[in-house]
Amino acid sequence: MPRRLQLSGSGDWNAEVAGPDVTLDGVPASFGVRTESGGRVTVHAPDGPVAAIAATRGDVVWVGIDGHVFEFRVRRGARRRTSTADEDALSPPMSATVVRVLAKPGMTVAAGDVLIALEAMKMELGIRAPRDGVVEAVHCQEGDLVQPGTALVTL
Repeated sequence: MPRRLQLSGSGDWNAEVAGPDVTLDGVPASFGVRTESGGRVTVHAPDGPVAAIAATRGDVVWVGIDGHVFEFRVRRGARRRTSTADEDALSPPMSATVVRVLAKPGMTVAAGDVLIALEAMKMELGIRAPRDGVVEAVHCQEGDLVQPGTALVTL
């Protein structure tokens, strides 16, 4: 049975995934996807296979390809409501090491600003401000090993 998802990134797409076949907005994609262990994914593109890694937390999917990390928000039917506390306490999507702390308490930030840089599986992932705001607290320092669900920064 195919899975139907609406992906929101730099644009919105309706994706249907049936095994290795992917359809975007009703058009068959020119690639196939194979999920492997540990979040690893192989995308079979026209130019050959591309290795990627994916991590999810709630309705957010981070995909790392060739050193670049892409973030997608998945919507399934009605939009899920989150509490203000969830939106204000930013946490890592996977186990990672803090490599840079750019945020400082009292600092004014804009939506999209990188607050914390993490490294996981030799890839760097920026924890970005979800909205404009003021940093209330920073709960980590460089070198810390952090786990999903751990608050790193509070806005």
